[in-house]
Amino acid sequence: MIKRMETNCGDDTCSSCVVAGDYIYLAHHAGGHDSDNIVYQMEASFESLGKTLQSVGASFDDIVQINLYLKNIDDFRSARDVFYKYFKNGFPARMTSTTDFVSDDCLCMLDGVAYKKQDN
Repeated sequence: MIKRMETNCGDDTCSSCVVAGDYIYLAHHAGGHDSDNIVYQMEASFESLGKTLQSVGASFDDIVQINLYLKNIDDFRSARDVFYKYFKNGFPARMTSTTDFVSDDCLCMLDGVAYKKQDN
C-alpha cells in the first residue's frame, strides 16, 4: 500500500512524505526563514520533520537515513551539532552536501527515509 501525505511546504506537487509498506520517504523539510541563524533553522527543520513523522505514527528513532543540505559549508559543525538534540538512541546514516535553494533565506533542508513496521 502507498499513502501520500499532504504537503508541508505549500507545494501540492510535493508530499511531506510517502509511506510505502513499512518505509516512510520524507520530502524536504525546512523552516525558520525569519532568522539567518543556522541552529534556529535546523531546529525549525527538525520540528517540521517531527510533525510529519508523527502524522504517520513514527518518530526520529525510526529514521534510518537522513540527508542534510546546507547553503554554506561553514555551517556544517553548528548544523551537525543540532542532531544531538533530536537523536537520543543513535544516529541514522547521513549524507551532507551543499546546494543553492529556491528561497534565498533558506540555509538548510532535511530529507530521508524512516522504517516503521505497519500494522497489517
